[in-house]
Amino acid sequence: MDFITTILAFAVAIGVLVVIHEFGHYWVARRCGVKVLRFSVGFGKRLFSWRHGPDQTEFAVCALPLGGYVRMLDERDETQQVPANEAHRAFNRQSVGKRFLIVLAGPVANFLLAILLYTSLNLAGVLEPAAKLAPPPAGTIAASAGLGGGETVVGIRNRDGSITPVRSWDDLRWRLLDPIIADGSITLVAAGQQARRDYRLNLAGSRIGADDDFMRQLGLQPAGQIFVSAVIPNDAGAQGGLLAGDRVTEIDGLPLYSAAALVSAVHADAGRAIQLTVLRNGKTQILTVTPRAQHDSKGNLEGKIGVVLVNRMHTVEVRYGPLQAIERGAQHTWDVTRFSFQMLGKMIVGQASLKNLSGPVTIADYAGQSARLGLSYFIAFLALVSISLGVLNLLPIPVLDGGYLLYYAVEAITGRAVPEQWQGVLQRIGLICIVLLSAVALSNDLSKLLHF
Repeated sequence: MDFITTILAFAVAIGVLVVIHEFGHYWVARRCGVKVLRFSVGFGKRLFSWRHGPDQTEFAVCALPLGGYVRMLDERDETQQVPANEAHRAFNRQSVGKRFLIVLAGPVANFLLAILLYTSLNLAGVLEPAAKLAPPPAGTIAASAGLGGGETVVGIRNRDGSITPVRSWDDLRWRLLDPIIADGSITLVAAGQQARRDYRLNLAGSRIGADDDFMRQLGLQPAGQIFVSAVIPNDAGAQGGLLAGDRVTEIDGLPLYSAAALVSAVHADAGRAIQLTVLRNGKTQILTVTPRAQHDSKGNLEGKIGVVLVNRMHTVEVRYGPLQAIERGAQHTWDVTRFSFQMLGKMIVGQASLKNLSGPVTIADYAGQSARLGLSYFIAFLALVSISLGVLNLLPIPVLDGGYLLYYAVEAITGRAVPEQWQGVLQRIGLICIVLLSAVALSNDLSKLLHF
């Protein structure tokens, strides 16, 4: 069932994004007076098609769904016979400005779709993990800043003293990307049991890359709520009074923020009575539990209490009004786009790993995961991939939209088109680049899938 969900989610995602991208080209071409012969979703064998519009444009769905194209009337295409009375509608007869806009329209359509999707999420409201922090490991930047766990990050202190609000864990993560890339510093405003205060994270020389799990490396991890999901009869937990549904908040008076922390503490307390503070039906209870001692696979003694734990994140609903929803949707689209280009630049100069490139296998996997989590997660996934598609197509590589935009920019500056023979050579180079990028992305996919 999961496999079917993954395939269907991937097909829907690719289908929607390709249609939107190609519709951008199609819509602007029509507005510029260019005749569109074919609008194809996918490549290869045609599965079905129909004709529509005054020009009887053929709309087709083909067997290989990884892409699509818009075929326009063009005198340079040797397979076309352009009637003299329609020559003025050929793509190659248009001004360099119109050709530039037609090609640019595809990526722009992807960015506009992302803005629309993020705006819809902002309007509807989304449950996101709260920016509440677990205790940072010793020696991390977060620990050095004075964070101890339990604080909730409410904002980022700007250089002018103002505060940019932080509403969720995802919001905090995006706010930290720029300082990570710039190798600078950032000041968090966090509220704990005491009044809110500032915590300065000094990132200079940290060598923490945005391509890694940088939040964990900083020592920033979301605090969780620990619930008992099952209790083994007659084991230590059951004897101590633990019940399924209990939320464990403290051990020996110390706050707990993750199931892993509780498990670690229990392992270290074999045979010693511990006090667990639990919330049950809205009331606080203190239970005394004595972990039974047993040997692990290496012969070391460790404690066990015989319960199954579930770690649940603190959540917060993030919702905006109409104008703010649009503004936030556009800002988030811009942030993701800018970060994508920065990461690509770092990969080119060797400052970031090529393992950040993902191919169709990873995209399909994420499509399935997001679809299983719910509609809002799938919409957010669509927005992210739509931006990625727009960014990819803007790269100045021949055969991509960005390559043609580069040709037209040169033509606009010099007043002369790039010679056909040069375009042919550059097309071959561009194709080699795309094949190499695809090979790296597929290799990364297989590496993740096969764990090698």
